[in-house]
Amino acid sequence: MSFSLRPKYVIKSLLDLTPQMLKDRGIELLILDLDNTISPYGEKLPSEKVLKWTEDMKKGGIKLYIVSNSKKVRPDVFAKEMDIPFVKRAKKPSPKFIQKAMEDMNISAEKTALAGDQIFTDTLGANLAGVSSILVEPIKFTNVFLRLRYYGEMPFRKMYKNKL
Repeated sequence: MSFSLRPKYVIKSLLDLTPQMLKDRGIELLILDLDNTISPYGEKLPSEKVLKWTEDMKKGGIKLYIVSNSKKVRPDVFAKEMDIPFVKRAKKPSPKFIQKAMEDMNISAEKTALAGDQIFTDTLGANLAGVSSILVEPIKFTNVFLRLRYYGEMPFRKMYKNKL
């Protein structure tokens, strides 16, 4: 557990992850951010590609769990459609609900990774919880505030190119 903004791995899209890639690194549980990681902000349901990816992960022996900062009903809907557990209002980068996900799934930090699109919440939260952090590129910029936030992360994104 360390205060670090450095992701362990960087990947273009969540959908590029495969069960074998994770298993090769000893990962059994993949914790997922929702907004701009699984789906762009505002989408009401997961895409068919996301649902197929979810099934492939499950068939490949990878457990999934959504940990979202959202206060809206969206995480409930996505988790139900994807048939995976979730928490919302997680207050990342606090590691509290990342640790809860591990406890719920009975999997240690060494066998857990968190995939998310933001360094200051997802990567930092994963690192504070002692799990592998996987930084994905944001799916879509929907407003100027998102662009500004990602612009602030740009120096960190350029420094870390450890591809998964």
